[in-house]
Amino acid sequence: MAKEKFSPADLTQELIESLNELILFNDEVNTFDFVIETLIDVCGHDPNQAEQCAMVVHFNGKCAVKSGTFTELKPVYNEMTNRKLTVSIK
Repeated sequence: MAKEKFSPADLTQELIESLNELILFNDEVNTFDFVIETLIDVCGHDPNQAEQCAMVVHFNGKCAVKSGTFTELKPVYNEMTNRKLTVSIK
């Protein structure tokens, strides 16, 4: 049985391609406190990280708040959309 060889560069590229980001977008509806609370509850951010992400979203219009595989991000995406936040997985 022949073993297929992978170079470290191939494995690194495969890992990079399998990772996605959960992007949170700015809106004019949700309060800073609600967004921060959601980032802590749903994404596992600590309070400082959640506050910083909320500020980036406010000033830049969007922020990557979590990274992982699509399978890992989908439940987080679903919960954040259930809470009426605008998110996407890219």
